[in-house]
Amino acid sequence: MNSEIQQTQYDNIPSPETVSAIEGADTENLPKLPPATETESQWQKIGRQTSYFLANLPEYFNKFWDAYKQPIISLLWVLAAIIAVRVILAILDAINDIPLAEPLFILIGIGYTTWFTFRYLILASTRQELATEIESLKKEFLKNS
Repeated sequence: MNSEIQQTQYDNIPSPETVSAIEGADTENLPKLPPATETESQWQKIGRQTSYFLANLPEYFNKFWDAYKQPIISLLWVLAAIIAVRVILAILDAINDIPLAEPLFILIGIGYTTWFTFRYLILASTRQELATEIESLKKEFLKNS
């Protein structure tokens, strides 16, 4: 009902050609605006420049990628390593919150270190055996790379 009242209020508005700017005023003494010399508004210029940039964006991206490919890949590897370390530390922290898990892991670490020391580091022959094993692993790894 309210919309019907508003509709009837706006139906009786005269067209702009029939309404003078100020009724009863002398319009000849009013200041006049100079004619528009600019054919393109500032918004149109911004829109044109934006559309040109977006149209050439793949070309800009390809030039940037070609120029900085190696540093970008290196940066991504560093970021991936940082994320991996943070995830591993979070998992270890969650495991350490389990009761008796932390002391058990400490005992396992101490036991393995003791075994490794007695197995490979006390005698000269076992140290030599460890060194040859490490060298063979290096050769195998570098051969496959």
